[in-house]
This record gives sequence, C-alpha cells and structure tokens, in this order.
Amino acid sequence: MGKEVAAQSYTREERQRYREKVHQNLDVFERMLAEAHFEAERPLTGLEIELNLIDEDHDPAFANAEVLEAIDDPDFQTELARFNIELNVAPRPLPGDSALGLETELRSSLDEADQRARSRGSRIVAIGILPTIRPEHFQGEWISRNNRYTALNDSIFVARGEDIAIDIEGPTGERVHTFADSIAPESACTSVQLHLQVSPGDFADHWNAAQAVSAPQVALAANSPFFFGRRLHAETRIELFKQATDTRPIELKNQGVRPRVFFGERWITSIFDLFEENVRYFPALLAESTDEDPVAVLEEGGTPRLAELNLHNGTVYRWNRPIYDIADGGPHVRVENRVLPAGPTIVDVLANAAFYYGLVRTLATEERPVWTRLSFVAARANFDAAARDGLDARLYWPGQGEVGADELTLRHLLPLAAKGLEDWGVSQSVCDRYLSVIEGRCTTGQNGAAWQTSCVQRLEERGADRREALAQMLERYVEHMHTNEPVHTWPLPG
Repeated sequence: MGKEVAAQSYTREERQRYREKVHQNLDVFERMLAEAHFEAERPLTGLEIELNLIDEDHDPAFANAEVLEAIDDPDFQTELARFNIELNVAPRPLPGDSALGLETELRSSLDEADQRARSRGSRIVAIGILPTIRPEHFQGEWISRNNRYTALNDSIFVARGEDIAIDIEGPTGERVHTFADSIAPESACTSVQLHLQVSPGDFADHWNAAQAVSAPQVALAANSPFFFGRRLHAETRIELFKQATDTRPIELKNQGVRPRVFFGERWITSIFDLFEENVRYFPALLAESTDEDPVAVLEEGGTPRLAELNLHNGTVYRWNRPIYDIADGGPHVRVENRVLPAGPTIVDVLANAAFYYGLVRTLATEERPVWTRLSFVAARANFDAAARDGLDARLYWPGQGEVGADELTLRHLLPLAAKGLEDWGVSQSVCDRYLSVIEGRCTTGQNGAAWQTSCVQRLEERGADRREALAQMLERYVEHMHTNEPVHTWPLPG
C-alpha cells in the first residue's frame, strides 16, 4: 500500500505548488547524493505480499475492512480493492539461516490470519490473479475505503479522458477485449515486492542487474494464467497491470508517450537517472504537498523526507522501482523488485526471493557486467516473452544465445545465484532448500501457471464448464497452498 493522502481531488493551485515542490525535492536529492551519508553498511532486504480474499463459493470476498479488523495485526494492511490485503515484512539482513526463520514466521502469520479471516466468512489466497474474478464483480462497491485509491482512480481517468481498454490474447486464441470505467482491473493483479537496500554508488549496478534478470524471474514464477474466465498469458498480471493503469488515450500512444507501467528504455549510471526521468516524463496523479523546506532541513544537518518526490515516484510503476527512504533518522536507497506474482506457497515465494537476491548479487559485481553485452531492447523483449510464455519462453542471454528459460536457468543462472547467496553469507542449508525449488520447476516444467492451466484442462475434460473448472481448481490450489509444499510437486487431477 502506498502512502495515504488527505484529499481525493486537487485544485489547479495545489497541482502547481506540488509541481514546484517535486522539482525542489529532485534538486535536493541530487545534492544529497553528492554530499550526504547514506546508510548502506548492512544491506537489508524487505518483502511485501499482496493477498486475495475469497468467499465459500471461491469468488472474491469484498470484506477487507472486516477481515483486517479480525486479524488485528499492523503487518496486514489494506490494498486497492476490498478483496485485497497486503502483508508487510520488516526489513532484515540476508546472511545465515534468517530465511528459514522467516519461512516459519510467515507461514505461522498467514495461518493465523486465515483462521481469523474464516471467522468473517473469508479465506486468504496468495495468487497472481484470482481466477474466479468476473466482470460483474467490479460493478458494485469494489474499491477500498482509502483516499489514495479514489484519488488515483479519478486522476487516471481525468488524464485519459475515456474508458480504459483491456485487450489481451492468449496462446490458444482465448481473448479478453473489454472496457473499464475504473481502475478496478488493476486490483486483480496481486504481487510480491522484494526490496534490497544498497549504497547510492552501487544502485545502478543492482538496478541494471535486476532489469536483466526480470525475464527469468517471471518465466520461472508465472502464476497468473486466467483473467475473466479466459486463459491468457502465463503471467497475465504484467500486461493487465500495464493496460489497467494506462493514462494515455490512443493518440498519445501513437506519439510514443511512455506508459505509467514502465520497463524503462536504457541502462542507467545513477539512481538519479530514474528519479529525474519520472519527474521529466510523467505528470502528477496525486498532488499533496507538505510544509517541509528540504533545503533548510538539509542545511541544518537533518534528513529531508522529500515527501512530494516520493509520492510522485510511487505513481510511476516501474517493474524495478527506485526507493528513497529514511530509517532511524538516516537516508537510504533501495531497489524495489515488482515483477513477481504472489504465491503459490511461502516456500515458493522465498525460493523466488533467494534466486533473485543471489543472481543480482553476482551480476552486479561481475567485472564485465551482463548489461554491457545485452541490449536494453533485448532485455525488454525477454521480459515480454517471459510474461507471455512462462517456462516455455525462449530468452536471449549473452554467451548462451536464444535458449529456453528452463535450460538457461539450469545451466547458467542457478550456479550464479548460488554464488551470489554465498557471497551474501547465506547458509548452505538456505541455498539448498530454496534453489532446489527453482531447479524443480525447471526439471518438471511445472510452475504456478502451468499447474493452474493443466488442472483446469483436466477438470474440463471431466465435464466441468470453465466457470466450474476455475472454482474447483482454486479450491485445490488453496488446499495445496496451506501444505507449503512447492508448486512443482503439486499433483493434478487424475
């Protein structure tokens, strides 16, 4: 969940003041990068998991306020739609066995939350797109009671000036082509966000590495094959999120105006490149200003919050987003990796995280970085192919040529991830547990998207129609999710 705002709409004067404050914040941030001490002695990781609520019929349960009241834990917060909640994990270091303790902690937390959700007639599901969502679910009061979400919805439609077009076609010709009069379809996209705190001087290398590995990440972790009853991309969430938040009418698309959901267009040399692009290219959606004078705060030896710059940054949805934040009075920066879907299990989520952190560590510290040998256009094409085809995607990688995502991972990327985790000081038991899950997906050909697709196909072969098959599949999915057995081991209906 992004930072709450006080207003749901803004005057012209408020927007003008906000624009001026954002530019002032950007100038101060540039000065801080040159002069200030950023906390980076102990790199920390963070985790956010977006979750769905379902009712006894396996349809979305529009009850997050009631469920959060029952859970009564500040780690669980609201999200865009009333069938969404989010679990936030406090930052922690990577080394040693900490991931094993985190797995136990998260599993216990989710079990307890699910039990309390049941007391309010709901269940919790970690999945990239809730497969039982249908268009009629967005015709009522779907949005959470939160000013930020209402303001975002209204600002996107003011900027666009017309309904949002959703047009996605799957590999077998199944297609969703519809129009939305709100950003409700965005709420169907539930993800995992991985945070990595680094020094400003190391940020560009880690962001470039994260961009390069985003395609293998998505191919391996795809878990969103169904939307509005149709089998679309392996990770439909990627294209759906891009379309559902698009502020551009068709004429601006034709002019090449950049979308708010943005892979990027070049490798960077500094974190400032990304913040500066965000200010230069993207109009404000939210325009809430504070009374902070960041110049005065900095000159008095304090740490400016740069609230306006951060608020704006939170409405540009890069798949790898730059973050500026303050902890214990000191500034730090981090890479927020946003490409992964939620689920299927906690062990799968942590396997995805281990693969990412290890691989990024190795690639960011290589003498001849991969991004000096991989064009940005190729990296973006890899990302699109991975979202469309999942484990069946063919990806280009320097020194390997065009190769299947599974083969690329087994032969090349897993050893790099293992080395990176070792360099982080992660224990061998952690490496073995989580990287073996990634290996298992590659050798079996089964990730979340593949299991969902095969399960629905078998249920339809038994005589179920698509709606029944999706509900039955989701019922099995929830049962397997709570075993915490990795998805590549899940059985299919006989």
